[in-house]
Amino acid sequence: MLKPPRIGHDDHVEFSKHFKRDKRTMTKKNAFYAQSGGVTAVINASACGVIETARKHKDKIGKVFAGRNGIIGALTEELIDTSKESVSAIAALRFTPSGAFGSCRYKLKSLEANKREYERLIEIFKAHNIGYFFYNGGGDSADTCFKVSQLSATLGYPVQAIHVPKTVDNDLPITDCCPGFGSVAKYIAVSTLEASLDVKSMAKTSTKVFVIEVMGRHAGWIAAAGGLLTDHDIPVVILFPEVEFDQKKFLARVDANVKKFGYCTVVVSEGCHYPDGRFLAEQGTRDAFGHASWAERRRSSPIWSRKRSGTNSTGRWPTICNARRATLPRKQMSNRRTNWARQRWNWRSRDAMR
Repeated sequence: MLKPPRIGHDDHVEFSKHFKRDKRTMTKKNAFYAQSGGVTAVINASACGVIETARKHKDKIGKVFAGRNGIIGALTEELIDTSKESVSAIAALRFTPSGAFGSCRYKLKSLEANKREYERLIEIFKAHNIGYFFYNGGGDSADTCFKVSQLSATLGYPVQAIHVPKTVDNDLPITDCCPGFGSVAKYIAVSTLEASLDVKSMAKTSTKVFVIEVMGRHAGWIAAAGGLLTDHDIPVVILFPEVEFDQKKFLARVDANVKKFGYCTVVVSEGCHYPDGRFLAEQGTRDAFGHASWAERRRSSPIWSRKRSGTNSTGRWPTICNARRATLPRKQMSNRRTNWARQRWNWRSRDAMR
């Protein structure tokens, strides 16, 4: 029976005490695993793969430590010793949505800008005999992984840094279908279909234009998933980030669909932009990774309104940002394992499984 956790100092390894008790760990290096950025339905499955594979190669890899709340866990020395977890508990990660160990949006600056931060990271790696760094994230995480790999050697403690791909956008180079995209594509296709059928049933006297915003700052794979609606004879217009937004052509297309079918569905990528490169709802501010930021509820408003469209067709544009990322994987964990994981690692799933 899975017991409630004892979250505290017992989970955070103290090098001075632990290392003296087991000098055998000097013959092999430990590994550090961290999750980064927005989570997906299968990011924990990747964690499971890293931990289970490491356990199969005990002659080369000692323990696998997981960072609480991503790379921040390394900087604050909040490490979870996964060797204390049973085989069944680690296997259960394959069916656990969201981030079991906690994730973060934190970009390491350059060595010149913040050398102390990298020195701190290497200090922690040295203290816990960590020679392998698995960073589970998207493009920015891959960049961080590369920096750690290059700069660790400069600081005198070489670390094998391995990037584990994760992104719902499916925009990572070399990866054909990135883990995380499939679940989101299914979620968008099904959700958009259901909402479109609802609009269709009320279009005679109510909403005629349904606009759904989807993720994908520079890649239109998620928006393309909305195109699966055509298999159900639903009129849909897709706005890709790779294609410049032409309002005149867009309005004409939507208007034609409304006149022909009585309604129209629009799937717009968050990265939809004007010919000059400005995003439709860009506010001039930047996030921690240097990306343009915008108001969550104002992205689609420039796309459709009676005033802009020049028609009497009413529109609706919902935002379902986080739900699509943490949608349940194909096989759901039992409630007992889910509750245990939530307690054991202080897991928060945005109430995805209650």
